[in-house]
Amino acid sequence: MTHITSIIACHDCDLLQKNPPPSALCLPSLGSHTVTSARWTTAVVIECPRCGAILRRTQKNSLDRTIAWLIAGLILYFVAVSFPFLALQSHGIANETALISGIIILYKHKMASMAAVVLATCLILPLYTMISLLYILLSIKLNRYLPGVSRLFAWTLRLRPWGMMEVYLLAILISMVKLTKLARIIPGPALYSFIALTFVLAAASISLDNHVAWDFFKPRQVLTSAKGKP
Repeated sequence: MTHITSIIACHDCDLLQKNPPPSALCLPSLGSHTVTSARWTTAVVIECPRCGAILRRTQKNSLDRTIAWLIAGLILYFVAVSFPFLALQSHGIANETALISGIIILYKHKMASMAAVVLATCLILPLYTMISLLYILLSIKLNRYLPGVSRLFAWTLRLRPWGMMEVYLLAILISMVKLTKLARIIPGPALYSFIALTFVLAAASISLDNHVAWDFFKPRQVLTSAKGKP
């Protein structure tokens, strides 16, 4: 049997100590290198025994709540990109625009690099984050170590700060305020979905407990490396 010992350091007093066992965190047992479908239903706070600093704070029902937020986010995302975003009405003539219209206009005005940045950070990256996190969390919930799941989780955490939907939304709201003097603004269903999506993604990020994923990956990574040794 391969024993796994993890050491954590207090960020205030630098005291090195053993990470509490999964049983102390109400997590599934990792000693046998299996994770059952436990629900992580109890919130636990781990404090440093020397200075009292918080070392780890688990969240109640983190896995289920994050999956629910991500599914809601995917629904809102497809509504935001499929339906009219807003309409401009002036002198009896109304022109509807979609979420991707601004990116197309940037490209037509010979700002392809700016269009690519907006497309990647505001549309592609949020979709990638939601799909990858669903793949990872369903892997944990179903107790199946799917191919590349740990590396995918690491890359998702690295790329997540580059998602800039809030910046894009702020730019849209500023433009709407300025355009009210020129034309009547008629919000479309995509605008409301995009606003809701921004808050849903923020809620998913808050409810996600990264330690749940790393505790699931760690024993399998150790066993894989141990099997490769002669």
